[in-house]
Amino acid sequence: MNRLRAWLLDLLFPPKCVFCRTLLDDGEHDLCRHCRQTLPRLSGPAARQQLEFLTLAVSPLRYEETVRTSFHRYKFYGQRSYAGAYGRLMAQCVQEHLPGQCELVTWAPLSPRRKRERGYDQAQLLAQIVAQQLDLPLCSTLEKTRHTAPQSGLSEEKARRANAQGAYRCTDPPKVQDRRVLLVDDIITTGSTASECAHMLRAAGAKEVFCVTLARAHGERYENLVKNTVEMEQEYLYNEKKSILGDKP
Repeated sequence: MNRLRAWLLDLLFPPKCVFCRTLLDDGEHDLCRHCRQTLPRLSGPAARQQLEFLTLAVSPLRYEETVRTSFHRYKFYGQRSYAGAYGRLMAQCVQEHLPGQCELVTWAPLSPRRKRERGYDQAQLLAQIVAQQLDLPLCSTLEKTRHTAPQSGLSEEKARRANAQGAYRCTDPPKVQDRRVLLVDDIITTGSTASECAHMLRAAGAKEVFCVTLARAHGERYENLVKNTVEMEQEYLYNEKKSILGDKP
């Protein structure tokens, strides 16, 4: 029955590459052959990053055009199914750079207001896949205590750090006490959100905190990426407002 259902779904909704949206050939999964070869991957030391309160942060991809466009479809336009492909890439990255070092998986949560607006928490969906792939328990350990401006709208590290400071708390310290925690988030730029979450987890007794994200933004293209993401966030919120008022976006 499950095989029949899967066959019908593939017939009605042919699987596409999550990055370029090309129809996948038989035997391809998540990514097309071209994207597997051309994605802006991070490897070796380039995939690893040292941040305050974190033992290590790792990312499989650079946040460049193809990745950014795909991620915006996931974050702003309801493509929740992308979490599977993204989460598998992230889990592979953890297996490569942090083998056997983590005991549980958690995530950097949205504020309740932002989650209501979006309808889902994109980091939570990624964490579910990562935990499943790594065969680790998934635990909700953090809460965002206040609504903040989107980090994507702030280009300076100082502004991002101030925006994230004091915005999270650990909701269940016994879950992380003396444990090595893997924190999941979507994109890492200055690392302010990840560092603040790690700070709260360490203060609650976590032995170590590691972080994995889908991609890392850095280098000379960073300002343009921030600008494009801000525009997308503004368009998304505008369409949401129109939808609530009964207009078509």
